[in-house]
Amino acid sequence: MAGDVLKIDKISSDGRFSRFELIGWWEQERLNSAKALVIGAGAIGNEIIKNLALIGVGNLVVADLDMIENSNLSRSILYREEDCGHSKAGVSANRAREIYPEMRTEAFHGNIVYDLGLGVYRWADVILGGLDNREARVAINLAAARVGKPWIDGAIERLSGVARVFDPAVGPCYECTMSEVDWKMLEARRSCALLSRDEMEEGKVPTTPTTSSVIAGIQVQEAIKMLHGLETLDGEGFVFDGVNHQSYTVKYSRKDDCLSHDAFEPIIETDWSTTSHRLGDILEEIHSKMGSKAVLEFNQDLLESLSCAACDETEPKLSSLGKISESESRCPKCKQLRIPNLYHQVSASTQLKDRTLAELGVPAWDILGVRDGMKTEYYELCGDRDMVLGTMACSSRGKEST
Repeated sequence: MAGDVLKIDKISSDGRFSRFELIGWWEQERLNSAKALVIGAGAIGNEIIKNLALIGVGNLVVADLDMIENSNLSRSILYREEDCGHSKAGVSANRAREIYPEMRTEAFHGNIVYDLGLGVYRWADVILGGLDNREARVAINLAAARVGKPWIDGAIERLSGVARVFDPAVGPCYECTMSEVDWKMLEARRSCALLSRDEMEEGKVPTTPTTSSVIAGIQVQEAIKMLHGLETLDGEGFVFDGVNHQSYTVKYSRKDDCLSHDAFEPIIETDWSTTSHRLGDILEEIHSKMGSKAVLEFNQDLLESLSCAACDETEPKLSSLGKISESESRCPKCKQLRIPNLYHQVSASTQLKDRTLAELGVPAWDILGVRDGMKTEYYELCGDRDMVLGTMACSSRGKEST
């Protein structure tokens, strides 16, 4: 086996990664140039980020919505007491650079379900999830499928957990593993898209840092193998039973009726930006290519207005659902939750032509679909790349998948 080969002749230096390079198939340069997207910077995410920094992954984007709380300090190696109230994504990205100063990092603080564009998924060589809810996993799974990338999921509860690899292009995806009960719980969570975070929480998951380290360790080990082109747990899960100290693997089945396997093809890179391009300009360009009947499709529902049934009033409100707070979703008169009026595509007749994509709520560096009958093309908003990648933009430009 390749893993049994040692590079005995490499013991001539004591460089930072010299022990890794004794492994026959290990190529440190692959890791140095690798681009990792970590979604979720809680207990599992901390361990993932720490491990990626230790092995010398060169480029990292961390995405998370939450702020650090006191309870995170017992389960998250990267956080300190003075970090409470600060962004998990920002603090963990900074701490990763403290571990490995040559690592290039960027943080995304926002709602990954609605506001993380597909461009960063396409940019990443490896996608790792450290999440605590089904809705976010479904969103990552769909995004990874659309850009044709595998992803590595991790989940923990009490002393047990599971790490698994999904590649929707060739095998089962996360949605294929969901039971009828899972879908019912997800639908209950989505029953009102504008509920506050407190009302939407399914409950705090009991976890320990020891279980987090086991599952995240397996996830990063799978990432290492993936980056080296070795066989991974594709379509399988590593289950860890921490109570009895047993572990085993399970195989998942691909569901023929699952709709979350198709990749966006072809993807055309553009200089379009959500902040500088008006909807009308983009519609004019796509109509010149595909005809006036072509419609522009978004990856998620966007908010057009809020309606209060009790007061019979509607307030125009252009936004992403991920940016609407509980107070905004309530009627200013009767304080009841209002009904969101949503749309996911626009045509030549839209009244929103003078709005920029950002004003509509389209995520930065997203990929938009253009459909005319049975023909569909996809356009990547590469004009936002530098804004999303920040200081990594220069080193990463030109290395994206094509």
